[in-house]
Amino acid sequence: MSYFVHQLADVTTSIIGDNTNIWQYCVIFSGAVIGSNCNICAHVLIESNVIIGNNVTIKSGVQLWDGVSVEDNVFVGPNVTFTNDLVPRSKVYPSAFEQTILKKGCSIGANSTIIAGISIGEYALIGAGSVVTKNIPANTVWYGNPAEQKGYITCDGILLDMLKRDRKGIIHSI
Repeated sequence: MSYFVHQLADVTTSIIGDNTNIWQYCVIFSGAVIGSNCNICAHVLIESNVIIGNNVTIKSGVQLWDGVSVEDNVFVGPNVTFTNDLVPRSKVYPSAFEQTILKKGCSIGANSTIIAGISIGEYALIGAGSVVTKNIPANTVWYGNPAEQKGYITCDGILLDMLKRDRKGIIHSI
């Protein structure tokens, strides 16, 4: 296998795909699965029961807790916060952590918070600073606190309004 782990990272998993870069001050637990061609930026923590697909970018300051699954081609912006326990208590652990799924091609903007147990649909876009409290359908755009749907997005990244029109007024199908 051919991947890069910065000398200042603490990586104990052995399941890392080709052409993946893991930068300084990352902590990645044994059992975590990381695909090929990923970029795991500085100061990222990835727990044991986390699966990351191929071509994923995880920017600095993100913690992926047990129960988070990331499919291929996903972007997770800096300081995105995930939860995995809906009723957290100190030293009291659930029998199983909530499962959160980031579907293929979705993007999550910086400083967003993703509440445990939801799914973000394929190619969906979450705007920076959003608080996501429910499942997000594919090809939709959400932002705010709590996040609300503000439009649609094509698989090619063209932003559309609620009537599926682009900035020039052309209607698109998704």
